[in-house]
Amino acid sequence: MANLIDGKAIAAKIRGEISTEVAELKNKGVIPGLAVVLVGEDPASKVYVSMKEKACQDVGIFSDEHKLPADTTETELLDLIDKLNCDLRIHGILVQLPLPKQINTERVLEAISPHKDVDGFHPYNVGRLVVGKPVFQPCTPYGVMVMLKETGIDLNGKEVVVVGRSNIVGKPVALMCLAQHATVTICHSRTKDLAAKIGNADVVIAAVGVPEMIKGDWIKQGAVVIDVGVNRVGEKKLVGDVEFARASERASAITPVPGGVGPMTITMLLQNTVESARRTCR
Repeated sequence: MANLIDGKAIAAKIRGEISTEVAELKNKGVIPGLAVVLVGEDPASKVYVSMKEKACQDVGIFSDEHKLPADTTETELLDLIDKLNCDLRIHGILVQLPLPKQINTERVLEAISPHKDVDGFHPYNVGRLVVGKPVFQPCTPYGVMVMLKETGIDLNGKEVVVVGRSNIVGKPVALMCLAQHATVTICHSRTKDLAAKIGNADVVIAAVGVPEMIKGDWIKQGAVVIDVGVNRVGEKKLVGDVEFARASERASAITPVPGGVGPMTITMLLQNTVESARRTCR
């Protein structure tokens, strides 16, 4: 059976280190600040924002919440972002997605100052990641890389297969693995013979958003499986993108769902915010 990669435990360790960093910055007169903007009443977004607020409180980060009505105009949102860009108390700005249909998401993300873009979605930060000189890295793939490092998994020379090509996870995590000298294959819905490609992987990173799409029998004996997917099946059950039971019989290490990658995402948001605040001291 595979070793479980405990995302909760790793996240708790990193948050302890973040708390220490925040205390050190406060001794220098700098209080890290994160502005979170929520537009509308999307239930999942509201839960996620409340989790971010609590995480900030737990480590001592100043949390500045802006909860706007669903009929907020694009101009109103852009005006708020402009004010937050100029607010010296704020080191990170996060606009919770998805946004209502009357607002152009791309325009909003590009309006955030690249130096406060702790989500790592601004084209400037994407470009920095591409050339191997990242400033802010997207939080979920950043969390994946920290999990691999904390688990002692070296990607140098390994065959990594990423299933999923989103701008939020698939593409950036592929670039991060490439920076660690892995040989990376990106697969997606139109990939031919997906099973064969996964069967050749030393490390599988699944981020496709389809319940148990990747069958356990496809996993190479001894491979590492990082399952980013969180899919609700029925009213209560959550499953990943990988068929966990069978995959765990073949893999050497695997992330559970829930309790794997999930706890790392907010943790890396906190880390990016603290790093942004630290730069003001340099």
